[in-house]
Amino acid sequence: MRNLIKELLVVVLGLAAALAVVLFPKWKAAAELHGQGLAEPFRIAGNLYFVGASDLGSFLLTGPQGHVVLDGGYPTTAPMIMASIASLGFDIKDVKVLLNSDPRPEQAGGLAALQQASGAALWASEASADVIAGGGDDPVMALPLRALARTGVFGYPPARVDHRFKDGDTIRVGPIALTAHITPGTTRGCTSWSFPVRDGSRVLNVVSACGFGMTLGFRYPEQRADIERSLRVLRSLPADIWVTSHGRPWGRYRKFVASKTAKNPVDPFIDPEGYRDYIDAAEAEFRQGVVH
Repeated sequence: MRNLIKELLVVVLGLAAALAVVLFPKWKAAAELHGQGLAEPFRIAGNLYFVGASDLGSFLLTGPQGHVVLDGGYPTTAPMIMASIASLGFDIKDVKVLLNSDPRPEQAGGLAALQQASGAALWASEASADVIAGGGDDPVMALPLRALARTGVFGYPPARVDHRFKDGDTIRVGPIALTAHITPGTTRGCTSWSFPVRDGSRVLNVVSACGFGMTLGFRYPEQRADIERSLRVLRSLPADIWVTSHGRPWGRYRKFVASKTAKNPVDPFIDPEGYRDYIDAAEAEFRQGVVH
């Protein structure tokens, strides 16, 4: 009887080991992707395209003198961004400028890979530049998170920051012009962007809004005052089209599906009311003390 139990135990342990060998690489790969999958790239309006992952927003602005990519995703989603750019018929080497909204891993983690592939110049806000160059080591993070960033667990490959911009600066690549609005909250360097795109005879105002809510593990003394100011700044920006670095808040998939059957595929993305609702909801959470 004891021999039988031993034999069964050996079989069970052997099966468990075999499963571990097979499943661990798959689990590791899924964990590194942070739940992100491939998403079909598409034109939003004019020369503005979505090139992000399933729930991470990265955007491509194309122009005759070169292109701009806004937000780099995670290190493991950078290849998805490059594949999306290629599938739209553009060359990553024609990207001349990299911008980002926030120095956290989901927005800045892939910048180094994109920079290496394109040779583009990376611009960052004063407060975000050192964080990005330091691989995600942000002074506003709680000490356990900073420790994880320094060991590479919560951090990302550092990218070379070529230029630092200030609030109100405009970054230009030929006719492309994006204006930086420092809207701190979650982090000090959080940056929203405003820029025009043309759809036929009409010029549409686009806002890429940086998330500015209270997040667990990110704290600094003037944070609440910064969020109050960021709310005022975002309310002041005219927005026909708006996007964020995450897909769900601005309705990426819903608008994409609607655009396929719309008479004008740009129209589903025109959503000034949704932009105001987004800010109202963010302010309500802030007043209620919601922490994500």
